[in-house]
Amino acid sequence: MSRPIISLSLPKSGTTTLADALRQAGLKVADWRIRRHETDSEHLHDRLVAELMYEDYFDSGDPLHRFGEFDAITEMNAVNKNVCFWPQMDVGLLTAIERLYPNVRFLLSRRDPEKTANSMMRWNNLAKERLPRNNVPGLPRPYGDHKDHLVRWITSHYAFCDRIFEGRDHFMAVDPEDPAAAEKISGFLGVDLPWWGKSNTTEEWLATQRQDG
Repeated sequence: MSRPIISLSLPKSGTTTLADALRQAGLKVADWRIRRHETDSEHLHDRLVAELMYEDYFDSGDPLHRFGEFDAITEMNAVNKNVCFWPQMDVGLLTAIERLYPNVRFLLSRRDPEKTANSMMRWNNLAKERLPRNNVPGLPRPYGDHKDHLVRWITSHYAFCDRIFEGRDHFMAVDPEDPAAAEKISGFLGVDLPWWGKSNTTEEWLATQRQDG
């Protein structure tokens, strides 16, 4: 990862779309979990991106130590009944990446907070169970099961990123619904994006649930 692309984005803000766009551009992407078909390194199979980042951060100081074969990380958080990891909100971890990888590109998907919160409320059990049952940075238990909670949390994360990376030219925030989003991301990353659209939408997921029901 000589010039890593790191997404600081929250769930349901366009992370899968970014992952698909970068993959179609020929980049190797780690998105939330490393699937078996994505690497020949068996020790990485089915591992959560966040777990790997924190293990290596505390073992060696380098959160990207085992991501050398990847070009980008598009979603790094993980929250369930066993873990609650939000590396995109960890100043120490992000500073370590910035120091060790001076060519890094940090990208934030600044999707409208109301739209993002609505998607979170409808997505699986994210807002119903996983967020309110965990102590998420900026969203401690029992908050997170109400849209207003999520809007405040999302807005605060955007402000956090703006403050941490103020004045740095290796950080960019972009609205994925901006008609010029692909052009802006392409210019920032120096990567031609042959595709840009919408992937893994809440509407698609809800449709599969109705079909399964």
